[in-house]
Amino acid sequence: MTDETIAPAEDRGRSSVTINCDLGESYGNFGFGNDEDLLSIVDVAHVACGFHAGEPGTMATTVAAAVAAGVQIGAHPGLPDVIGFGRREMALTADEVRSSVLYQAGALVAFLEDAGGALTHIKPHGALYGMAARSAEVMEAICDVAQLYGVALYGLAGTTHEDVALRRGVAFVPELYVDVDYRDDGGLIVRRRPHRTPVERARRAAREALEQGLVTTVGGNRLPVRFTSICVHSDTPNAVDVARALRTVLDDVPTVHDHP
Repeated sequence: MTDETIAPAEDRGRSSVTINCDLGESYGNFGFGNDEDLLSIVDVAHVACGFHAGEPGTMATTVAAAVAAGVQIGAHPGLPDVIGFGRREMALTADEVRSSVLYQAGALVAFLEDAGGALTHIKPHGALYGMAARSAEVMEAICDVAQLYGVALYGLAGTTHEDVALRRGVAFVPELYVDVDYRDDGGLIVRRRPHRTPVERARRAAREALEQGLVTTVGGNRLPVRFTSICVHSDTPNAVDVARALRTVLDDVPTVHDHP
């Protein structure tokens, strides 16, 4: 299979690893991302719910397209910060986090029911994702909503994401990133503005993680990584090229191996 030939949705999934992507981050007449092309490649979509991006019309259109594509659909709740695209941390109480995530997930569920789809998971966006990776209080609030809907949570293995989800009995999907750099402590370096990801670098990173269970940090260290899904950010200028490259890697290396 070449980079230009992608299996239809019903033929994907030969690998035990999925490709996930954030979608629906346009705002009214202001288009954003590469949703249509990405839906032909990815397995899992996280749909923005209106706080960091998206609005009712975009949510409806995105959900309908995702249902038609046959991908898993989850809520992608962010902090209430459209100007900062949800990538600036905020001081929120646990109750505020819970209410915010519940509000956003509930809105998405309404659109899913209207389109004949179902909520499969929740993945926090941007700064909220980072806050939940460090703060048990924040992650507990997000788990409250996941348990309410009986869905899984996406996050980073070995962080508070996983610790709290497992303790709460919430299904957890650990992720790998190939378009975001890892710090030497295993955390992610989240930039405020998207940047082009070298496709060959993303391909090598995915293969290294699949075959060896390792990621290379910005400092040149190699850290163990556990994952069952690989994230592609839709606002990356060449997100479609990166997703296509990942699909060919997964077809070539069909299963992720167990690593310490």
